[in-house]
Amino acid sequence: MSAAEHGGSLDPGTEAGRTALKALLLEPSTALTGFDFDGTLAPIVSDPRDSAPQPGVVEALVALSARVGTVAVITGRPAATAVRLGGLDRIPGVVVLGHYGAERWVDGRVVAADPPPGVALVRSELPALVDAAGAPTGTWIEDKGRSLAVHTRRAEDPDRALELLAGPLAELAERADLKLEPGRMVIELRPRGVDKGAALTSLVRERAARSVLYAGDDLGDLPAFAAVHDLRARGVLGLTVCSSSEEVTQVAEAADLVVSGPAGLTAFLYELTTRIRGPVE
Repeated sequence: MSAAEHGGSLDPGTEAGRTALKALLLEPSTALTGFDFDGTLAPIVSDPRDSAPQPGVVEALVALSARVGTVAVITGRPAATAVRLGGLDRIPGVVVLGHYGAERWVDGRVVAADPPPGVALVRSELPALVDAAGAPTGTWIEDKGRSLAVHTRRAEDPDRALELLAGPLAELAERADLKLEPGRMVIELRPRGVDKGAALTSLVRERAARSVLYAGDDLGDLPAFAAVHDLRARGVLGLTVCSSSEEVTQVAEAADLVVSGPAGLTAFLYELTTRIRGPVE
């Protein structure tokens, strides 16, 4: 593992991470901080409709928003859903990019283009496909509007359910010209051409950020980590933070700093805010 485990101090395990953290602390007004929602700001739960933010994390982001240039949440969920479940509208000036950047919530409004026709195809065929695959009881479909996800966390045998569904879902995604996105006990079919990396890069450019921090926990966050690496080559200092779990290890291996799930991230954010130099406006 290339990153240091967060144990009560800001201690990235990479030189690039340490350099980016120093820049953020010295010039917070030019920093952009971005966060995934599920597994990062909110603990993973068996039913994503019951998701709620980690106690204290929204308050930590409110405090952080008074000191940094931008606070953003980049999620695979619909933007309005993340705002509602997380109470994210309490964070002054927050930008919420939903559906991996296809939607944007800011100041109470959601802006988004129409979803591609493949989403309607998947919506019509997915229930029968899940039944035909013999997925165990408890496997269920979440319709996100612009994408659809098949969850196995509540199934009798979650891993077996994923194995049974992987092939048929890949074939359906191909016919619908959608991207297949695996995650923590979930497989999502979503439009191509959007991901958290592209969303993060676009927002960094828009805000003319000179440093960027991104925190995530799942495979869908790896494009954002890759974007941070690419931005470094363009002169934007970057720090990647993993909200760790036993289910996904690749994200921790790619991060500059690892924290212990949403609770560890909350503690990290409070510590980060107290160390940022400069007056609160």
